[in-house]
Amino acid sequence: MTKGQYQSSLSTAPIVTCMKTLLMVFNFIFWVTGIVILAIGIWTKVDLYKYLELSSIYQPEAPYVLIGVGAVIVLVGSLGCCCTVKGNSFLLYMYCGFLFIVFIVELSAGIALLVYRNKLEKGFKEGLGSAKEKYGKAGEDEITDAFNDLQKTLHCCGIDNYEDWYQTPWEKKQNTTKTVPLSCCKNPSSCKNTDLGDNPTDIYKQGCHRLVVDFINDHIGPIGGVALGISFFQVLGAVLACCLAKSINKAKYEQVA
Repeated sequence: MTKGQYQSSLSTAPIVTCMKTLLMVFNFIFWVTGIVILAIGIWTKVDLYKYLELSSIYQPEAPYVLIGVGAVIVLVGSLGCCCTVKGNSFLLYMYCGFLFIVFIVELSAGIALLVYRNKLEKGFKEGLGSAKEKYGKAGEDEITDAFNDLQKTLHCCGIDNYEDWYQTPWEKKQNTTKTVPLSCCKNPSSCKNTDLGDNPTDIYKQGCHRLVVDFINDHIGPIGGVALGISFFQVLGAVLACCLAKSINKAKYEQVA
């Protein structure tokens, strides 16, 4: 090795060390992102699904997609740490390819979330209308429980307001007039939910649809934007991995020369 090659090798080593450090930081953030997506998927499947299934366009596979993507990100992030520590250029190029695939998936999910925001709003109203007609019927226990949970949790009643329950198939079976389910009551143990007047005080009067729409408008847009931002963050990781692999190959070539 000539003196110039030796000096070049010395100058390459700090660059490799610096890039390894940056890539390890990226891997950690990437890994944490996977944990968050995995947790959201599990939460959606365990708890949130009972509300989402009231929407007419709800896809039951959605939680599994989130769980799968989160698990893959955690796995790829862990492999990325190993590739970075070992400094194997071939593995780093493979890692770059994995990051590109994750980028495509997250970019598609972010765009879909923003595009379908209005459809989610419309689908939820259609789903609530259908659920209201099925409420209390035999074989529709899941729908009934989901509607009750929605009203209890959000402190709401009906779709647009509490009067939506009037003249429904469920109310007609009660042999009463102007009746709402007990899940609309502020205090079910001491609540007047039948023969309601013009301004009942024992029940929630605001409709559930408006509350859900406000939630969608307040959260879905930012969540979609964050998803897009995170997807482009993978591009940074891919660039770092490729640059590190190139620098490692250069350092090896200089040592051999």
